Amino acid sequence: MMQVCLNGARTAADSGAVPMSPAALADAAREAVATGADDIHVHPKTPCGRDSLSPRVVAPVLEAIRAAVDVTVGVTTGAWAEPEPGVRAKQIRAWPVLPDHASVNWHEPGAETVAAALLERGIGVEAGIWSGTDGAARFARSPLAPGVLRVLAEVMDTDARSAPAAARALLAEVTTAPHGRPVLLHGVDGGAWPVLRLAAELGLATRIGIEDTLLLPDGTTAAGNAELVSAARALSAHIPGGG
Repeated sequence: MMQVCLNGARTAADSGAVPMSPAALADAAREAVATGADDIHVHPKTPCGRDSLSPRVVAPVLEAIRAAVDVTVGVTTGAWAEPEPGVRAKQIRAWPVLPDHASVNWHEPGAETVAAALLERGIGVEAGIWSGTDGAARFARSPLAPGVLRVLAEVMDTDARSAPAAARALLAEVTTAPHGRPVLLHGVDGGAWPVLRLAAELGLATRIGIEDTLLLPDGTTAAGNAELVSAARALSAHIPGGG
C-alpha cells in the first residue's frame, strides 16, 4: 500500500506545490491516485494556512476529496493543530463528515484521549510512532494498541545516510509491542527516499508526498504529489518484493 501525504504542515511559503484549499487538495488527490496512490493523508487548513481540526474546516476538505477519488482518506490530529487534547476530542466528536482514518502521534500528551474519541466514532486510528520519542514505549503499554488500524513508523532522521539505520531501530521498537497491527514505514525530507527504499525491500506499506519531501530521488524539485507518487512507484518496481 502506498499512501500519499498531500500537504502536511507545509504552506505556500514552503512551495507553490503545496495544496491548501479543498479544491486544490481534491485536484492533488485525483492526480496522485491516477499515478498509483492507494490511500490519502491530508491536513485540513484554514484559509490562512493553519492546520485545523475544526468541523467547519475538516468537512469541506473530505467532501471535496471524496468527490474526486474513491480511495480511503485520513486526516491529522497533530497537537500543533490544537494543543489541548480535550478540545481535540471535542472537535472530533463534532465532525459532521468522518474520515476513514486519522493519525494520532503517540508521544503527544493526550494521545489516548484523542484515539479513544476517534474509535468511538468508528474512525480508524493510525498510531504515529516517531523515532527519537517515547512513542513506541507508550504505545506498547496502551490498551488501545490492538484496536488501531495500523502503525505509522515515522523516521524523523533527515540525513539520507543514517535514516535507514534509524528506520531499522524504530521497526525493532515497534515490532516488539504485541499489537499485531500492520506497519507503514516512511521518512521525511532527506530521509524520505532512503526509508521508502527500505520499506519496499521489507515489503512494508509506505507513503510519499509533499508533506514528507519536496524533492524527487534525483534531488530536483517535484512539480507536485503526483510526480512524487509516480517516482515512488517506479523506484519500488525495481526493488525485489517492492512491486
